[in-house]
Amino acid sequence: MGIFDKLKAAAAAVTGGAAQVTIEYEPRLAFPGDAIRVKVIVTAAGAEVKSGGVFVDLRAEEQIRVPRSAVAMQTKDSLRSMGDIRTERSTFEQAFQIAPVVLAANETKQVEGTVQVPSAVEPSYRGPHAEHRWEIRGRLDAFGNDPDSGWQPLRMGVKS
Repeated sequence: MGIFDKLKAAAAAVTGGAAQVTIEYEPRLAFPGDAIRVKVIVTAAGAEVKSGGVFVDLRAEEQIRVPRSAVAMQTKDSLRSMGDIRTERSTFEQAFQIAPVVLAANETKQVEGTVQVPSAVEPSYRGPHAEHRWEIRGRLDAFGNDPDSGWQPLRMGVKS
């Protein structure tokens, strides 16, 4: 391996380009307490990838946006100077290790497992000014920026 190959491999590790990661999961609509079946496919991008394992991350975020036109103001001047009211907060975030893995150069591995949704979580919802959104992603814990699948939508229902 020449100096340029080593630099290229180091750059890939720092940017998360050391591997390609995709995730498949079922069901797309889960309920509190459910197990989500996941399949994470990881492919080394040219060089060996040593990792701390394959992870699946779940997160939920509530976003609130109230347009300025919906806010009662005393004067027109204060309404013009005020923007929309926006806030967001994380309501759930957890990483689940699925399996340890080391990838040889250009190797592809498929890892399957389950992720247990806790029984006391808020459902997905969307209203005129608020939204509670769930997402899932597959990730390879590696040196530098972890390669991941990107966040994918997941709906969380209400268990009756």
